[in-house]
Amino acid sequence: MTAVVGILCSNGAVIGTDSSTTFTQGQFRTIEQPSEKIVIIDSRIIIAGTGCIGLGQRFCHIVEQLWSSQNFKGSAIDIVTRLSEMTVKNFQSTCAPQMGYGALMAFPLKNQIHLCEFELGHFQPELKERVWYCSMGSGQAITDPFLGFMRQIFWQTGRPDVYDGIFAVLWALEQAIELNPGGINGPARIAVLEKRNGSLSARILDDLELDEHRQNINEAQDQLRNFRKNQQSETSETLPPPPKI
Repeated sequence: MTAVVGILCSNGAVIGTDSSTTFTQGQFRTIEQPSEKIVIIDSRIIIAGTGCIGLGQRFCHIVEQLWSSQNFKGSAIDIVTRLSEMTVKNFQSTCAPQMGYGALMAFPLKNQIHLCEFELGHFQPELKERVWYCSMGSGQAITDPFLGFMRQIFWQTGRPDVYDGIFAVLWALEQAIELNPGGINGPARIAVLEKRNGSLSARILDDLELDEHRQNINEAQDQLRNFRKNQQSETSETLPPPPKI
């Protein structure tokens, strides 16, 4: 059970996950354990997956091999298509079901940043361009509508910057952690790919950075609560006094 959220920002990419791994015995869930679900390759590529951990390990290994051999060549669609083809063949070699794994990947190419969703089902790649955000995993029924709400309120003119992207991803994950029926637990973990010191690099945010955004979330929630209170107050002030009996 997983919640994965990604946003392609105007100046980078943000990917976040929850921190819970579910153990299973066949179709039955046994226990949940805390785990790190974000993988960073060579401080350049961010990968977060949903589904079988073993298949995720194999996908990350394929990406690492292709990157280290300097075969991230051609267009972005060429690269993600090649990765999809190699991964599907790898899964098929052990009769593993393609339905068992999906992933979000942020990567640099020619000084530009791309975000790709590898579909949970057939592992087909989709670069996030016109729609620059997505979510995956069992928490998607919670995170997708929330991201749509964030776009309606905050992103009417286009993609957010990385700072606002972190705010949105964290809030979406905290909603999923709080509201899900089981299998998604905190803490939320977030990684960013952005330009730092003149070069593109990926890193996982520390607790201090996330605490700043949690404070922003609390303030936004307070503003919504106060808006409702103010509306109620203004309504009561405009009503005529009750008639005397």
